[in-house]
Amino acid sequence: MIALILAAVVSQSYTPQEASGLFTEANDAYFKEDYAGAISRYEKLLEAGQGGTDVLFNLGTAHLAKGEIGPGVLYLERARRISRDDDIEANLALARQKQVDQVIGAELEEPFFQRVAGAINVTAVGVAFLVCWWLGFILLWAWRRAESARLVIGLLSAALLLAGVALGATLGIHAWVSENVIEAVIIPDTVKVHEAPADNAKVSFEAHAGLKVRIVETSGKFVRVRLPNALEGWAEKEGLVEL
Repeated sequence: MIALILAAVVSQSYTPQEASGLFTEANDAYFKEDYAGAISRYEKLLEAGQGGTDVLFNLGTAHLAKGEIGPGVLYLERARRISRDDDIEANLALARQKQVDQVIGAELEEPFFQRVAGAINVTAVGVAFLVCWWLGFILLWAWRRAESARLVIGLLSAALLLAGVALGATLGIHAWVSENVIEAVIIPDTVKVHEAPADNAKVSFEAHAGLKVRIVETSGKFVRVRLPNALEGWAEKEGLVEL
């Protein structure tokens, strides 16, 4: 059994040259308007764990070109979580124009904490936090033993430690958002949203492909979703894919 699992993993991985070739094949298929062929190749890269921002962006764009709004928005939003690239934003704006749901009263932008979490590079901020923290304490130690330039050393130490606190708070915000804010995209053309988590509950409204919602609560096969305009209801979780 272990040998079979290992064989399956190996069969799904690609060398850098193979991955690059598959990516080029996918791009060629897209430009020939063979969107299904392009999607298939991009998905192979993702399944092998070799898909980054470019693969996600191209996969979402190919789904949009094929008229599949739900998957298109899903992969573009996943690419957006890695990079706030202008091309990603432009294609997401195009996708929103094609969506059935034009939510009245929607917030013009994400809440502050989500914008902070989405805008930072966690690795870079983490490294900067450690550097500021350690240099700040080293200078603090030097300040206590210095016989001259104590004011300059003290100010530098305080500035670095304050920067470390700010960077630490930023990392904390990112961790909180990652843990508590769960977003998903509607994939089917239509999803019924009920007043309660039950098949026989009254349908409050319908949501359509490509709409991004926040998952607030889970109950059996249902999830309570919150729309961008704060409207809420219960939908079957199989109709949504988390970002």
